[in-house]
Amino acid sequence: MTKLAELSCAEFTSQTASKAPVPGGGGASALAGAIGIALGNMVGQLTVGKKKYADVEEDIIRLMSEAEELRKEFVACIDLDAEAFEPLSKVYAMPKDAEGRDALMEDALRKAAEVPLRIMELSGRAIELIKEFGEKGSIIAISDAATGAMLCRAALFGGAINVIANTGLMKDKEYADELDMKTAVMMDKYAEMADLVYADVWEKLP
Repeated sequence: MTKLAELSCAEFTSQTASKAPVPGGGGASALAGAIGIALGNMVGQLTVGKKKYADVEEDIIRLMSEAEELRKEFVACIDLDAEAFEPLSKVYAMPKDAEGRDALMEDALRKAAEVPLRIMELSGRAIELIKEFGEKGSIIAISDAATGAMLCRAALFGGAINVIANTGLMKDKEYADELDMKTAVMMDKYAEMADLVYADVWEKLP
């Protein structure tokens, strides 16, 4: 079976637009995050080696290394999200009075919520890195940092709605509330940070 992350841009968007269950919002959010942090790394690539930015070069190289790891994790989440959805879709197909269905549903909902929550965590860290890229990177490329921040913000919100879609159906309300709280905290913190990155870059541009 072809991995979703290995599809071309045209194939990925075409499949997303189809009746196929995956990729959906989770996979699309992961892709947005991957592109966002890749733009951050682009700022780094255009900064390293420039005499004007020699005093921040070590910082930029550090940022680039972590950004690349985040990009790889985002890409992995595209297929992890699809894999996590499969058990849930099978439970949905079972008769509602089937023996053991409720327990299977609860387990599937937990697993389906894990990947979008991870996408949110990755998005938050990506926005933190992009903030530094925007502050320290080459002025000729910081518009890409702003764009990357907004893409990671979209990934953050896409992950959030996919967490909530699963927690809302959970019977274990204590666990669901815990995930909802984590989601709310990350949304508040990192959405504001992404907006500030965008505004700061806007002000710096001629």
